[in-house]
Amino acid sequence: METGPGNLPRFAQDPKESAFVQDPYPAYRRLRALGDLVVWEAYGFPVSARHGVVSAALKERRFGREILQVASREELGWPEPAAHLAPFLAFEAGSMLEREPPVHTRLRGLVNRAFTGRAVERLAPEIARLAGRLLDAVADRWEADLLPAFAEPIPVAVICGLLGLPVADGPQLVAWSHAMVAVYQFGATRAVEEAAVAATLAFSDYVRAAIRDRRARPGEDLLSALVAARDGADRLSEEELVATAILLMNAGHEGTVHALGNAVAALLAPGVDRRAIFADGEATRRTVEECLRHDPPLHLFTRYALEDFDFAGHPFRKGDRIGLLLAAANRDPVAFDDPEAFQPARIPGPHLAFGAGIHFCVGAPLARLELAIALPILFERLPGLRAAAPPRWRDSYHFRGLERLDCLW
Repeated sequence: METGPGNLPRFAQDPKESAFVQDPYPAYRRLRALGDLVVWEAYGFPVSARHGVVSAALKERRFGREILQVASREELGWPEPAAHLAPFLAFEAGSMLEREPPVHTRLRGLVNRAFTGRAVERLAPEIARLAGRLLDAVADRWEADLLPAFAEPIPVAVICGLLGLPVADGPQLVAWSHAMVAVYQFGATRAVEEAAVAATLAFSDYVRAAIRDRRARPGEDLLSALVAARDGADRLSEEELVATAILLMNAGHEGTVHALGNAVAALLAPGVDRRAIFADGEATRRTVEECLRHDPPLHLFTRYALEDFDFAGHPFRKGDRIGLLLAAANRDPVAFDDPEAFQPARIPGPHLAFGAGIHFCVGAPLARLELAIALPILFERLPGLRAAAPPRWRDSYHFRGLERLDCLW
């Protein structure tokens, strides 16, 4: 067996290989069998597919998302970033997803003051009405691709409504979102990067205009609350407001669309007891958590070593990266009994679909709410729902989301 840095095992897998895109889980099983840490050759850094290691790394404060606050590019041996990426990198610098304490603590605290459980729960009736309207539109057609007909419109309308942005603007916001997150996918080209920069500039201009409007005419929406949020004399700067609004829009759309689509695909599999999965509130909660565990939308989350230290028996040096395979960890037999099986009645365990530690997904309550409301309505309104063809997944690793979800009823 070949080894990499520190004599770690090596793993050869092209993330863009068609068979891997459609089903990465056999590769994850092979990777997990190699050890706690394995060098994924395509990425060039150690990754882990084991639940205990991934969970510990997510909570380890000596790993972080932000490295340039503790080391210079020269010290790390990094070249200067490509000039054409400057606007995207400047935007990213204001995102709490990319920051570490104390900046992350401050940003997260201010966002949490606005993004409350009460604000999320208020959306429940609207999610139910929206799901009903979407199904009214297709019920008599007897067939549809449920991705654009159901899974995509709900998160877009919900996050637009939460932020107070016109739902009619949703398609444009989604287009910008797709272009921006594409830059994170494996093998992003110069054209993809330029499209991400253009989308960043356009989306930022759009949000700045919305912020100006909220300062003049505040409403009951989340964007108004973010504009007003303060902790003593501290508040979000305009750059932080723009980055936060875009982060919430991108995560609220990209993540939840994939979570909803992947859940429907799983629930259409043979053997799922449709009378039991949404029988009551507890059954619904278990079903939602199992959908998130079994096939989550985010598969790879990377962090940097902020100092020299040993982790999982491997010496990390400041600036080294580690890849945490959330979806692979969710199928670790050490953490879950019969983990490859989709069991909606499973007692929820410590899945990592939303991460862990200080970067645990701030939108997790909203995503859970959307699935818990939309999925039962779908299967109640279309009781004969079945797949018309095997689901197809997009070539978008390290996100996992459907390309099509053709169904009959």
